[in-house]
Amino acid sequence: MSDRLAVLPQYLLPKQALTTLAGKFASARLGGLTASVIRWFVGRYNVNMGEAANPDIASYASFNDFFTRALKDGARPLADADLICPVDGAISQFGPIAKDQVFQAKGHTYSTTALVGGDAAAAARFDDGYFATLYLSPRDYHRIHMPCAGELTRMVHVPGDLFSVNPTTARGVPGLFARNERVVCFFESAQGPFVLVLVGATIVGSMATVWHGQVNPPRPGTLRQWDYAPGQVSLQKGEEMGRFLLGSTVVMLFPKGPLQFNPQWAPARPIQLGEAMAQRAAG
Repeated sequence: MSDRLAVLPQYLLPKQALTTLAGKFASARLGGLTASVIRWFVGRYNVNMGEAANPDIASYASFNDFFTRALKDGARPLADADLICPVDGAISQFGPIAKDQVFQAKGHTYSTTALVGGDAAAAARFDDGYFATLYLSPRDYHRIHMPCAGELTRMVHVPGDLFSVNPTTARGVPGLFARNERVVCFFESAQGPFVLVLVGATIVGSMATVWHGQVNPPRPGTLRQWDYAPGQVSLQKGEEMGRFLLGSTVVMLFPKGPLQFNPQWAPARPIQLGEAMAQRAAG
Protein backbone atom coordinates (compact mmCIF):
# COMPACT_ATOMS: atom_id res chain seq x y z
CA MET A 1 0.00 0.00 0.00
CA SER A 2 1.36 3.43 -0.91
CA ASP A 3 1.94 6.00 1.84
CA ARG A 4 -0.62 8.35 0.28
CA LEU A 5 -3.23 5.61 0.31
CA ALA A 6 -2.31 4.65 3.86
CA VAL A 7 -2.97 8.18 5.15
CA LEU A 8 -6.22 8.68 3.22
CA PRO A 9 -8.40 7.81 6.25
CA GLN A 10 -6.79 10.70 8.15
CA TYR A 11 -8.31 13.17 5.69
CA LEU A 12 -11.74 11.79 6.56
CA LEU A 13 -11.41 11.51 10.33
CA PRO A 14 -12.84 14.28 12.57
CA LYS A 15 -9.34 15.01 13.88
CA GLN A 16 -10.28 18.15 15.81
CA ALA A 17 -13.11 16.44 17.66
CA LEU A 18 -10.99 13.39 18.44
CA THR A 19 -8.19 15.59 19.76
CA THR A 20 -10.57 17.61 21.95
CA LEU A 21 -12.06 14.41 23.36
CA ALA A 22 -8.64 12.89 24.01
CA GLY A 23 -7.49 16.07 25.72
CA LYS A 24 -10.46 16.02 28.09
CA PHE A 25 -9.88 12.39 28.99
CA ALA A 26 -6.14 12.87 29.46
CA SER A 27 -6.68 15.71 31.93
CA ALA A 28 -9.46 13.97 33.86
CA ARG A 29 -8.80 12.57 37.33
CA LEU A 30 -10.50 9.19 37.23
CA GLY A 31 -8.81 7.31 40.03
CA GLY A 32 -8.47 3.60 39.33
CA LEU A 33 -9.47 4.01 35.69
CA THR A 34 -6.62 6.48 35.15
CA ALA A 35 -4.15 4.09 36.76
CA SER A 36 -5.43 1.21 34.63
CA VAL A 37 -5.03 3.20 31.42
CA ILE A 38 -1.51 4.29 32.40
CA ARG A 39 -0.58 0.70 33.26
CA TRP A 40 -1.89 -0.49 29.88
CA PHE A 41 -0.03 2.32 28.09
CA VAL A 42 3.25 1.51 29.82
CA GLY A 43 2.95 -2.14 28.78
CA ARG A 44 1.73 -1.42 25.26
CA TYR A 45 4.52 1.04 24.43
CA ASN A 46 7.26 -0.41 26.65
CA VAL A 47 7.71 2.83 28.61
CA ASN A 48 10.78 2.79 30.85
CA MET A 49 9.42 3.94 34.20
CA GLY A 50 12.79 3.21 35.80
CA GLU A 51 13.99 6.55 34.39
CA ALA A 52 11.06 8.52 35.82
CA ALA A 53 11.52 10.74 38.84
CA ASN A 54 8.29 9.14 40.08
CA PRO A 55 8.01 5.51 38.89
CA ASP A 56 4.77 4.83 40.84
CA ILE A 57 2.04 4.50 38.19
CA ALA A 58 -0.77 4.65 40.76
CA SER A 59 0.38 8.04 42.07
CA TYR A 60 -0.37 9.97 38.86
CA ALA A 61 -3.68 11.80 39.19
CA SER A 62 -4.26 12.13 35.44
CA PHE A 63 -2.90 10.64 32.25
CA ASN A 64 -1.37 14.03 31.42
CA ASP A 65 0.54 14.02 34.70
CA PHE A 66 2.04 10.67 33.69
CA PHE A 67 2.66 11.63 30.08
CA THR A 68 4.61 14.77 31.00
CA ARG A 69 6.49 12.99 33.80
CA ALA A 70 9.90 14.28 34.83
CA LEU A 71 13.06 12.20 34.60
CA LYS A 72 15.37 11.34 37.47
CA ASP A 73 18.16 13.82 38.09
CA GLY A 74 21.15 12.83 35.98
CA ALA A 75 19.16 10.56 33.64
CA ARG A 76 20.16 12.66 30.62
CA PRO A 77 23.69 14.07 30.95
CA LEU A 78 24.49 16.92 28.57
CA ALA A 79 27.15 16.31 25.93
CA ASP A 80 30.01 18.72 25.38
CA ALA A 81 28.62 20.08 22.11
CA ASP A 82 27.54 23.46 20.79
CA LEU A 83 24.06 22.10 20.10
CA ILE A 84 22.55 19.20 22.04
CA CYS A 85 19.52 17.11 21.15
CA PRO A 86 16.48 18.74 22.82
CA VAL A 87 14.27 15.62 23.09
CA ASP A 88 14.04 11.86 23.32
CA GLY A 89 12.72 10.30 20.12
CA ALA A 90 13.92 9.46 16.65
CA ILE A 91 15.40 11.50 13.82
CA SER A 92 12.92 12.20 11.03
CA GLN A 93 15.23 14.28 8.79
CA PHE A 94 18.05 16.80 9.19
CA GLY A 95 20.53 18.67 7.03
CA PRO A 96 20.85 21.79 4.91
CA ILE A 97 17.93 24.02 3.94
CA ALA A 98 17.84 24.45 0.13
CA LYS A 99 17.37 28.25 -0.10
CA ASP A 100 14.04 28.25 1.79
CA GLN A 101 12.97 24.62 1.29
CA VAL A 102 13.04 22.08 4.12
CA PHE A 103 13.17 18.39 3.19
CA GLN A 104 10.28 16.41 4.69
CA ALA A 105 10.43 13.05 2.90
CA LYS A 106 11.04 11.72 -0.58
CA GLY A 107 9.00 13.90 -2.92
CA HIS A 108 8.01 16.43 -0.25
CA THR A 109 9.50 19.73 0.87
CA TYR A 110 7.96 22.81 2.48
CA SER A 111 9.05 26.42 2.89
CA THR A 112 10.49 27.98 6.01
CA THR A 113 8.00 30.83 5.54
CA ALA A 114 5.07 28.42 5.76
CA LEU A 115 6.59 26.69 8.78
CA VAL A 116 6.93 29.87 10.86
CA GLY A 117 3.43 31.07 10.05
CA GLY A 118 3.90 33.27 6.98
CA ASP A 119 6.58 35.72 8.15
CA ALA A 120 8.88 35.79 5.10
CA ALA A 121 11.35 38.23 6.67
CA ALA A 122 11.82 36.05 9.75
CA ALA A 123 12.15 32.93 7.60
CA ALA A 124 14.73 34.56 5.32
CA ARG A 125 17.23 34.58 8.20
CA PHE A 126 17.47 30.81 7.71
CA ASP A 127 17.91 30.72 3.93
CA ASP A 128 20.55 28.08 3.08
CA GLY A 129 20.82 27.26 6.77
CA TYR A 130 20.14 23.99 8.53
CA PHE A 131 17.17 22.11 9.97
CA ALA A 132 16.47 19.11 12.17
CA THR A 133 13.11 17.34 12.48
CA LEU A 134 12.76 15.05 15.51
CA TYR A 135 9.82 12.70 16.12
CA LEU A 136 8.57 11.79 19.60
CA SER A 137 6.76 8.46 19.79
CA PRO A 138 4.17 7.65 22.49
CA ARG A 139 6.76 5.85 24.64
CA ASP A 140 9.17 8.79 24.79
CA TYR A 141 9.80 11.44 27.44
CA HIS A 142 7.72 14.40 26.27
CA ARG A 143 9.38 17.48 27.65
CA ILE A 144 11.40 19.65 25.25
CA HIS A 145 14.68 21.23 26.33
CA MET A 146 16.96 23.91 24.92
CA PRO A 147 19.59 22.85 22.33
CA CYS A 148 21.73 25.80 23.48
CA ALA A 149 21.35 28.88 25.63
CA GLY A 150 18.93 31.36 24.12
CA GLU A 151 16.78 34.42 24.68
CA LEU A 152 13.17 34.27 23.53
CA THR A 153 12.03 37.09 21.25
CA ARG A 154 8.68 35.90 19.92
CA MET A 155 6.17 33.05 20.07
CA VAL A 156 3.53 32.36 17.43
CA HIS A 157 0.62 29.92 17.65
CA VAL A 158 -0.26 28.91 14.09
CA PRO A 159 -3.64 27.21 13.55
CA GLY A 160 -3.66 24.19 11.27
CA ASP A 161 -4.55 20.58 10.69
CA LEU A 162 -4.00 17.77 13.14
CA PHE A 163 -2.63 14.94 11.02
CA SER A 164 -0.54 12.26 12.68
CA VAL A 165 3.19 12.97 12.45
CA ASN A 166 4.49 9.42 12.25
CA PRO A 167 6.92 8.49 9.44
CA THR A 168 4.20 7.07 7.17
CA THR A 169 2.21 10.31 7.37
CA ALA A 170 5.36 12.38 6.76
CA ARG A 171 5.83 10.46 3.51
CA GLY A 172 2.17 10.65 2.54
CA VAL A 173 0.95 14.18 3.43
CA PRO A 174 2.58 17.06 1.50
CA GLY A 175 3.89 19.91 3.67
CA LEU A 176 2.89 18.09 6.85
CA PHE A 177 4.95 20.05 9.39
CA ALA A 178 3.98 23.41 7.87
CA ARG A 179 0.37 22.28 7.66
CA ASN A 180 -0.33 21.05 11.19
CA GLU A 181 -1.07 23.30 14.14
CA ARG A 182 2.17 24.47 15.72
CA VAL A 183 3.84 26.74 18.27
CA VAL A 184 6.81 28.61 16.78
CA CYS A 185 9.43 29.93 19.21
CA PHE A 186 12.05 32.43 17.99
CA PHE A 187 15.30 32.66 19.94
CA GLU A 188 18.54 34.65 19.78
CA SER A 189 21.73 33.00 20.95
CA ALA A 190 25.41 33.89 21.17
CA GLN A 191 25.85 32.18 17.78
CA GLY A 192 22.83 33.79 16.11
CA PRO A 193 19.11 33.16 15.77
CA PHE A 194 17.33 29.83 15.87
CA VAL A 195 13.73 28.64 15.73
CA LEU A 196 12.22 25.79 17.70
CA VAL A 197 8.80 24.64 16.47
CA LEU A 198 6.45 22.38 18.44
CA VAL A 199 4.22 20.63 15.89
CA GLY A 200 0.78 19.41 16.95
CA ALA A 201 -0.84 16.20 15.78
CA THR A 202 -3.94 14.02 16.09
CA ILE A 203 -4.73 13.41 19.77
CA VAL A 204 -2.16 15.99 20.95
CA GLY A 205 -4.34 17.61 23.58
CA SER A 206 -2.19 20.68 23.98
CA MET A 207 1.29 22.18 23.85
CA ALA A 208 2.81 24.25 26.63
CA THR A 209 5.90 26.35 27.26
CA VAL A 210 7.57 27.11 30.58
CA TRP A 211 7.12 30.87 30.18
CA HIS A 212 3.50 30.87 28.98
CA GLY A 213 1.92 27.68 30.24
CA GLN A 214 -0.65 25.94 28.05
CA VAL A 215 -0.74 27.58 24.62
CA ASN A 216 -3.55 25.50 23.13
CA PRO A 217 -6.41 25.11 23.62
CA PRO A 218 -7.84 27.65 23.01
CA ARG A 219 -7.85 27.09 19.25
CA PRO A 220 -9.46 30.27 17.90
CA GLY A 221 -8.56 29.45 14.30
CA THR A 222 -6.48 32.60 13.87
CA LEU A 223 -2.76 33.20 14.26
CA ARG A 224 -1.75 34.48 17.70
CA GLN A 225 1.57 36.12 18.55
CA TRP A 226 3.43 37.18 21.67
CA ASP A 227 6.55 39.38 21.71
CA TYR A 228 9.11 39.35 24.51
CA ALA A 229 11.41 42.13 25.71
CA PRO A 230 15.17 41.59 25.87
CA GLY A 231 16.01 39.56 28.96
CA GLN A 232 12.39 38.69 29.70
CA VAL A 233 12.82 34.96 28.97
CA SER A 234 16.37 33.55 28.96
CA LEU A 235 16.97 29.81 29.09
CA GLN A 236 20.18 27.82 29.45
CA LYS A 237 21.33 24.85 27.37
CA GLY A 238 19.48 21.75 28.51
CA GLU A 239 16.83 23.69 30.44
CA GLU A 240 13.21 22.68 29.87
CA MET A 241 11.36 24.99 27.46
CA GLY A 242 8.08 23.18 26.83
CA ARG A 243 6.12 19.95 26.64
CA PHE A 244 3.61 18.01 24.59
CA LEU A 245 0.46 16.53 26.10
CA LEU A 246 0.46 13.42 23.87
CA GLY A 247 3.48 13.37 21.60
CA SER A 248 4.47 14.95 18.34
CA THR A 249 7.43 16.48 16.49
CA VAL A 250 9.98 19.25 16.97
CA VAL A 251 11.45 21.14 14.00
CA MET A 252 14.48 23.41 14.45
CA LEU A 253 15.95 25.98 12.06
CA PHE A 254 19.50 27.32 12.23
CA PRO A 255 21.10 30.04 10.07
CA LYS A 256 23.66 29.68 7.31
CA GLY A 257 27.21 29.25 8.55
CA PRO A 258 29.65 26.56 9.66
CA LEU A 259 27.65 23.76 11.30
CA GLN A 260 28.44 20.06 11.42
CA PHE A 261 25.85 17.55 12.60
CA ASN A 262 26.82 14.60 14.74
CA PRO A 263 28.34 12.09 12.26
CA GLN A 264 26.42 9.29 13.99
CA TRP A 265 23.09 10.88 13.14
CA ALA A 266 20.92 9.33 10.40
CA PRO A 267 17.18 9.31 9.58
CA ALA A 268 15.21 6.92 11.81
CA ARG A 269 18.05 6.72 14.37
CA PRO A 270 16.86 6.79 18.01
CA ILE A 271 18.02 9.85 19.94
CA GLN A 272 18.08 11.01 23.54
CA LEU A 273 17.90 14.37 25.19
CA GLY A 274 21.36 15.76 25.88
CA GLU A 275 23.35 13.84 23.28
CA ALA A 276 25.50 15.80 20.83
CA MET A 277 23.49 17.17 17.91
CA ALA A 278 25.92 19.51 16.15
CA GLN A 279 28.99 21.72 16.39
CA ARG A 280 28.89 25.28 15.11
CA ALA A 281 32.19 24.91 13.28
CA ALA A 282 33.55 21.98 11.29
CA GLY A 283 36.19 19.91 12.95
